[in-house]
Amino acid sequence: MPKIIFLPHEEICPEGAVIEAEPGTTICDAALAHGIEIEHACEKSCACTTCHVYVREGLESLEEASEEEDDMLDKAWGLEPDSRLSCQAKVDGEDLVIEIPRYTINMVSENH
Repeated sequence: MPKIIFLPHEEICPEGAVIEAEPGTTICDAALAHGIEIEHACEKSCACTTCHVYVREGLESLEEASEEEDDMLDKAWGLEPDSRLSCQAKVDGEDLVIEIPRYTINMVSENH
């Protein structure tokens, strides 16, 4: 079973974490199932950017982002070439190294 390695994040997982995830599970669902509280204001419907993550290793094993995901990512804080919405990116057969950004834009609570 592939592993997802979460790099330390000051608030969400200060120690970092290593979890296992079933292929086909989204990064967000795997994290939430293991107590890593990635924000997901739109309830994982690809309508916000609160679950934005950086895929530091294993990006090539993920399916390409959909046009809808790319459009949302354009609004994410700190967008990088390895950015993905964790509610959309599904684990495949390879291990992943994930960094949760320091900041997020919550369009729901910020009335945008």
